[in-house]
Amino acid sequence: MEITPTIRAELDKYLKREGITLTGFGHIAGMNPGTVSGIVSGNRPISTYQLDRITKGMNLPPDHFYDLFVEELVVDVQLNWRRISPFLYRCVQFNRLDCLKKVVSVLLDNPNYARQLFKLAEDSFRNGYGKAATYLYEKVAENERQQHSERLAVCQYRLFQLAIGKDQNLNLKAATIFETFVNRLNEWDQLDALKDLANLYRSLSEWDKVYNFSHQLGQLGRIQYDIVHNSDRKEKFPQRKPSSGPLFAYIAYAELMCAHASDAIGDHERALEHIRCYTDLGWVKETDSDTLHWVGQFQQWAKINTYVNRLMTGDVSVLSDYAEYISGEKHIFNELLNIVEAANKYNIDVDHILHRFEPKIASYQEPSPVEPFLLQQQARFWYKMAKYSFNKEEYSYGFKCLIDALEKSATINHVLLIANCVGLFFHFKTHAAPGVQTQFQSIYEEVWEKNDKKDGFNLSGS
Repeated sequence: MEITPTIRAELDKYLKREGITLTGFGHIAGMNPGTVSGIVSGNRPISTYQLDRITKGMNLPPDHFYDLFVEELVVDVQLNWRRISPFLYRCVQFNRLDCLKKVVSVLLDNPNYARQLFKLAEDSFRNGYGKAATYLYEKVAENERQQHSERLAVCQYRLFQLAIGKDQNLNLKAATIFETFVNRLNEWDQLDALKDLANLYRSLSEWDKVYNFSHQLGQLGRIQYDIVHNSDRKEKFPQRKPSSGPLFAYIAYAELMCAHASDAIGDHERALEHIRCYTDLGWVKETDSDTLHWVGQFQQWAKINTYVNRLMTGDVSVLSDYAEYISGEKHIFNELLNIVEAANKYNIDVDHILHRFEPKIASYQEPSPVEPFLLQQQARFWYKMAKYSFNKEEYSYGFKCLIDALEKSATINHVLLIANCVGLFFHFKTHAAPGVQTQFQSIYEEVWEKNDKKDGFNLSGS
């Protein structure tokens, strides 16, 4: 194979211009002078390592010759993974997706490279190179001949994970595509995937799907727990450690999510049954410190959610105890949301509680994290606060809350929350100052312009 002339010519020109001998450049670049001579004369191909040494010796950016190096690789009829792979990893590292795509498109003509490209995708994913990983998973999935293969399912799972962001409509699209592949994963990956799907649909308020995927999670978790602790069966199955905590926690979390979904649709009796399931964890066999921590955590959540369950059924007598219980907690955002929601539902005055936690409430107006559920909950909180303030005829603060709710709803493109904000605004519009009306209309027009460019979008619940 003949080396790409341009790289050789550039190196030769550089040596002559700088008056550097082959031996001198070898010392500068950390290369054997004979190797430098072979490269300049065109008698040997350049490896990725040597390319790194050359560009460093010439004081050039590491990827300066990547376009030319690709030309050499793609004309090599004897494609060799050992020669190609270091360069592909460099392309990922330096975000040279253009070069990565050119080489991968040639490699995919040979299906035997799918396994190596999948490993490259997994390594890219683990190391945080999301764009490269997304491209690689997409290409491996497109070229997977066995539609029920586990590798295809893993590709779809990773694409789902990489796609999750602030835009809830895009999140819904990603979840809809992936959920048909979840049962093709191995059992241990299924545990995490089912949990992730349940969490994503919770952020979309798709409560039937939350319940269904959580129920599947609980069933699979119990099967795996039985295998792990049944000596007759565990020898027949390879064991892995779950990635999101102890195995029992998947089972308890499934019950917690089923309870949450049940409460959300008003089935408080069913919710209470699920709460009891993750309250009583006497069946857990492990006694290590990690397990004991999680057992305590679930029992604490059970106590809080029992208060919530009673509050949402109209038992306002628990309000004081609930507020007192959460006062020692560091994060009480969801609890305050529950209190305001109950206040609106049952016309309760909770000013004394809101005043008590005023510093924490103020912190919820700070920039939000990317996690979809937290973003949605913040939007819902300020929407509920706006409604509560309007019902108390505190219009100035109410519109301040409503504008904050609309901005956060627009950030995640949660269409029904946006619609709810607009509906509430028009219901109380006569009480809005001209400046408030202008500000609200400006935000909404930005939302409209963003979505008007699309052919359409899916509605998600609030």
